[in-house]
Amino acid sequence: MDVVLIHGNSSCRAVFERQLHSGLGEAHRLICFDLPGHGQSEDAREKERTYPLPGLADAALEVLEALDVRNPVLLGWSLGGHVAIEMASRQPNFRGLFITGTPPVGEDISEGFRGSLLKGLAASSSFSQDQAAQFADRVFGSSATPELVQAAARTDGDFRTTLFSQARVAEKSNQREVMGSTKTLTAVVNGAADQIVNLDYIDRVPYANLWRDKCFRIDFAGHAPFLQVSPVFNQYVAEFLRDVERAEHN
Repeated sequence: MDVVLIHGNSSCRAVFERQLHSGLGEAHRLICFDLPGHGQSEDAREKERTYPLPGLADAALEVLEALDVRNPVLLGWSLGGHVAIEMASRQPNFRGLFITGTPPVGEDISEGFRGSLLKGLAASSSFSQDQAAQFADRVFGSSATPELVQAAARTDGDFRTTLFSQARVAEKSNQREVMGSTKTLTAVVNGAADQIVNLDYIDRVPYANLWRDKCFRIDFAGHAPFLQVSPVFNQYVAEFLRDVERAEHN
């Protein structure tokens, strides 16, 4: 099965190494890429068009088309989950949707998060090395590595300011409504100690097709459970993929 993993704000595809180098990577075709302005991808040439959520969804769909990847499962973390929902709002035939650290928000995005996003760092126009380290620490905790700090420092500062500008935020779909109407089987798995998103809000979203009728919380994990408790997280993913396959054969 093709599974597309989409990373978060100011991160890169390498964040999913504990999925790539696991039983998941052996059993399925895992596809990772760097979003525009991140990692080894170039900064966008048309930033006002590419960096808002609709532009990121367009870019991701273009990658899948170039790779001839059809009907994959989308696994999105944090911003990557929002990108995945945006993709699903346009193309209803994805095999499955797995989101983590992603509150499907409506018009008021603040209700999905706890306080200001990473004390303003999520929307900062530029990072000093110290700020990049602070960002990585708040997102990954003790699982932060020098590579993840460097990924934060490398990210195009215009990406963050464009993504969170008032005009650009309004362009996204109402992701709460998308989750309330999609026929795509959707898994919601979060770290129980996530200090960035509002887990109670996430649990209350009226999902139309929620996997096992429950939003899951993983103990001893924060905003990045795929990294912080990867064996447990990978088991959730493996079980979800098995259920997707079973549903298709029934």
